Amino acid sequence: MAKQISQETQNEAMKVAKATQKPSQTKEQTKLIAQGIEKGIAEYKKQQKAKARGRDKQRKQDLKAKSRQETSEIEFIAEAPTSSPKFPWILLAASWVGFLIYALLNGNLNI
Repeated sequence: MAKQISQETQNEAMKVAKATQKPSQTKEQTKLIAQGIEKGIAEYKKQQKAKARGRDKQRKQDLKAKSRQETSEIEFIAEAPTSSPKFPWILLAASWVGFLIYALLNGNLNI
């Protein structure tokens, strides 16, 4: 189950190990230090990938929630106008009745 560590990571770990090498340190000790650094880098990368997946998952959940909220708002808005379609017709009828009354009282209408 051990994964291969990339050559770039190995080179980077060896550079760090050599940079911190003490004069009395053997090559084997330096290699062991480099291996420890490699494992640390690999663990760090694994953690960063897990965090990125978590952020991506949260972002997708937020988008879905926002989409559901917008959909429910659109449905609510679409339902509102259907409750009073009679009002414009009542106003139209009232204006015609008012016009007829005005015309009859002034004698302008010949019926």
